[in-house]
Amino acid sequence: MDLHMMDLTDEQKQMRAVSRDFVDKEVIPYMRDRREEEWTKPADQRQPWELLKAADKLGLRALGVPEKYGGIQLEQQAQTFAIIAEELSRGDSGFADIMSQLWKVPVLLSNVAPEHLQEKWFPRFMEDPTFLLAHCLTEPRGASDRWLPYNVPEAAMQTKAVLEKGEWVINGRKQFITNGYDAKLFVVYANTKPGAGISESTSSFLVPRETPGLTPVRVNEKMGARYMNNGEIVFENCRVPEDHLLVRDMAIKKAGVYFRPGKILQAAKNLGVGVAAFEDTSAYIQQYVQGGKILIKHQAVANTVADMAIKIETTRAFTRYAARAIDVGASDAEKLCLMAKTYAADAIFEVCKDAMELQGGSGVMVEVGMERHFRDAAIYLHMDGTQDIHRFKIMRNMFPETAGNYAGND
Repeated sequence: MDLHMMDLTDEQKQMRAVSRDFVDKEVIPYMRDRREEEWTKPADQRQPWELLKAADKLGLRALGVPEKYGGIQLEQQAQTFAIIAEELSRGDSGFADIMSQLWKVPVLLSNVAPEHLQEKWFPRFMEDPTFLLAHCLTEPRGASDRWLPYNVPEAAMQTKAVLEKGEWVINGRKQFITNGYDAKLFVVYANTKPGAGISESTSSFLVPRETPGLTPVRVNEKMGARYMNNGEIVFENCRVPEDHLLVRDMAIKKAGVYFRPGKILQAAKNLGVGVAAFEDTSAYIQQYVQGGKILIKHQAVANTVADMAIKIETTRAFTRYAARAIDVGASDAEKLCLMAKTYAADAIFEVCKDAMELQGGSGVMVEVGMERHFRDAAIYLHMDGTQDIHRFKIMRNMFPETAGNYAGND
């Protein structure tokens, strides 16, 4: 047995086996039969509802929901999330994006939502396998650059919420929101304290889809992960009850339970794409003949594939290591999560580029499927924060007194 398997708990081995079997028998065939549909089907017909329903039957949707509402309490949550996310993304990155959001948002809600909101919404989520969740933070005028220490009023949320007669009135626009086009429940961040820095002026709210004034206006059509509909949402005098406030003014500081596992999930999903590309390439080079012998017997090819394998194993080890830091509450957990996400994006992009090139002209053909891995890998260079921003954050985390603020008055 491989070392990375020997190190797993019985629960993790079971979860991996269930996920792997599900991906091999349902996700991969589903995607293989629909290679062109990710481009030809309109967004409102693209969602893989069949796979979501199948995943629900296996209990894979409920991993972030508290046990008292029918969810599954994981022993080592971040590490188990990483194991399952790698497998799901091996089947399809977009589907893994949908699923990981269904874990992260419930974890956040179980930590910050009042009990009456949990009692109302967790049962609805559990009983409907098509119930998607979205986390609405990014805006057209501010994305990953906000995660530098720009704690000044100029960096605050453009979306604003004002308390009027027992209701919060939200106005603004959110962009690049995972599941944003199809979600039934949204966690929305807005400025509630004008004149203060982003860390002290941002509140979070729970907003149902049917709330008047909330409008998903379009799908952001991406080059990869296309089976997840990334949405843009407009809030126009969107009124929510006062008790739908999650965190007042300090929501950014309270969202670490969402962001830290999120970096692990990004690295793990990225890894799954690399594993899929490696597996497809491994089969190809042992069958395709060039110059009178199969490709794997060419020294240059063998060296390239060895380097791909090294990057994959290193990414997996780093991701699991960072996930363990979260589970045990290590003081350097945030730094390691940032590093794991950043390393995975760079390494797996190289893996997928090499995989596509090893297949020559076939590598860029839609009907073969390798080009999809390359497109998906490219997405991770820009997903959940850009690579440069993550590197700035790593340095700020390591040297908080001397790294600099990266922003300020001219």
